[in-house]
Amino acid sequence: MSNHLTRALNSTVLKKDQRPAWMPPTSPLVVALKAVSLVIILLLVLFPFLVVVSTSLADKDEVIDAGGWVVWPGDLSFEAYSTILAGGVVTRATLISIGVTVIGTAISLVVTIGMAYALARPRLYAGKPIVILVLLTFLFSPGMIPTYLVVQAFGLIDSLAALIVPVTVNAFNLIVLRAFFQGIPDELYESARLDGAGDLRILRQIVLPLSKAAIAVVGLFYAVSYWNSFFGAILYLNDSSKWPLQVVLRQYVLEASPIAGSISSAEAMVSSPNSIQMAVLVLALIPILCVYPFVQRHFTKGVLTGAVKG
Repeated sequence: MSNHLTRALNSTVLKKDQRPAWMPPTSPLVVALKAVSLVIILLLVLFPFLVVVSTSLADKDEVIDAGGWVVWPGDLSFEAYSTILAGGVVTRATLISIGVTVIGTAISLVVTIGMAYALARPRLYAGKPIVILVLLTFLFSPGMIPTYLVVQAFGLIDSLAALIVPVTVNAFNLIVLRAFFQGIPDELYESARLDGAGDLRILRQIVLPLSKAAIAVVGLFYAVSYWNSFFGAILYLNDSSKWPLQVVLRQYVLEASPIAGSISSAEAMVSSPNSIQMAVLVLALIPILCVYPFVQRHFTKGVLTGAVKG
């Protein structure tokens, strides 16, 4: 009896070198081709970024001798960064972008979490019609002119609030959080209500701790959206002193000219236009590159593993 059992167990366990029946064997040539393809793709992604950083750190003469683009600078020079930061416009635009991103992300998370939790509960009055209205926004966008008229009616033209209020809630992020809240076992809600907890306490002490991964991902989506947004600033802000960094970057890179008064003629002689443009571009990339590694670990983290077994 034990021999039959041992034979059956051995037949059900896959060896390390055994592959499933639906997966064909991989030859060494295919593995080598995949590795080469991945290396080529990695180089294609990293090479433009290397050129941008190297050009921003090269001095004026080296950039001119290299034809405008430097792959690897001979001597590191921070003249381009000191030039754009000394003018004041880039510094002010960076602070505006940071403020809009931090405040906007916080407000969006609070509103989205509250709406998602309310729509996830089955006892909400008219919950399904509200969800349908949210889903309809995926199909029918209000358009630029109606949105501008609404912003104008609320008196938000030429105000930094115009960069936050019209995009406070994203329908996709709302649906993602609602689905995640619905996936939390009902036993947790029921046990909390038996202990006399209300919705606010349940949200604060049960739902939020279990939803750190989803909230981190949605927060990253909001932060990247606020940081990279420039069209709303062009549309709603007439005062260039209130422009965020992305609009200033557009002025530098696409139009190849800085904002009037941002760099003096003496400072403009220090660095080449290409190094200044790349310095502004690097300055716009740094915050997201610094934040993403801390949020990325939440993407695949299982926060509900072993919480409740029904």
